[in-house]
Amino acid sequence: MIVNVLVDVLLAAGSISELLCCVGVLVAATTYDRLHYSGAASTVGAFCFLAALLLREGFGQFGFDAIAAVMILFVFGPLVVHVTARAARAHGR
Repeated sequence: MIVNVLVDVLLAAGSISELLCCVGVLVAATTYDRLHYSGAASTVGAFCFLAALLLREGFGQFGFDAIAAVMILFVFGPLVVHVTARAARAHGR
């Protein structure tokens, strides 16, 4: 019972953080501010969803696949944001 409540709380927290990042992208003034919010979307919510999945499914095949997916997202998400910011800066010159 408590696991179900905790999973629901983690899913709600992940969904709210993703929604806030989307709203931030919509209302941000500059390209770099938008990139900031899109970078946050690849970290905060993903870890909440991962924690919920690990609580529900455990460390089986689905759990390890989810860990690998979130780690790839965590490593390459900021890299993509950085490359995009450099391209936007070079394009703006």
